[in-house]
Amino acid sequence: MHVAVLGGTGKTGRAVVAALAQGGVSARPLGRSAFEDLPAALSGADAVHVIAPNLYADEPAYVASVLAAVHEAGVGRLAYHSVASPYAPSMPHHLGKAVAEDLVRRSGLRWTILQPCAYVQNFVAALRALPADGGDLEVPYAVDTPFGLVDLDDVAAATAVVLTEPGHEGATYELGGPATVTVADVAAAASEVLGRPVTARRTDPGAWRGDGLDDRERTWLRAMFAYYDDHGLPTGPLPLAALLATAGRTPTAVGATLARELAGTS
Repeated sequence: MHVAVLGGTGKTGRAVVAALAQGGVSARPLGRSAFEDLPAALSGADAVHVIAPNLYADEPAYVASVLAAVHEAGVGRLAYHSVASPYAPSMPHHLGKAVAEDLVRRSGLRWTILQPCAYVQNFVAALRALPADGGDLEVPYAVDTPFGLVDLDDVAAATAVVLTEPGHEGATYELGGPATVTVADVAAAASEVLGRPVTARRTDPGAWRGDGLDDRERTWLRAMFAYYDDHGLPTGPLPLAALLATAGRTPTAVGATLARELAGTS
């Protein structure tokens, strides 16, 4: 089997390519240059996994162009990387994925939609940067609201399952970790892994700069922070557990993910 992974050069795409390779599946990572002639880049693939660039300005248009190229290349199987709670109108980048999901469902392809929660790995860079005597894990939203934080490697393994095993066409899977946690729980787990105190602290979202982002991206993320303040992003654990069970593994707890990702951090 041969799978083309659009967005295969990014963090999620690299993990999916690695998970496919671990299962003996040939995976072709495709970056932005593939759009110069996307049907040709997809030629010969048995399936396509679609990961749009982060905070893409018009994800429905991006997905529509991918679907047209998939049809032209004659590929019948597609999985789309969406997001948990895509139907939240107050989060524009989530809502863009909801509209894109509708395009996928009406594409005439044999599709699967994956809706992962935020990754545990999103906190790793900040934790690695903490002083040797400990410090604060700072986020511009509430540290006590619930999240279904998920291990990126688990999401990648589940993606490999739906792309290579029968029975997943027409399914939409919300992918959350094994337990609902808060950012405060992440800090507590990091304290144990690092052997020094880590405390979760909410910072003022109005003072958040968003270095390297444009005004639209900052606006979208501030809207997400406000949503997180009020609701978090709780995500159910059972779909991921069921998918991983077919691969002979169980979902990874936050502490175990941090132990793996922070190994060697002094």
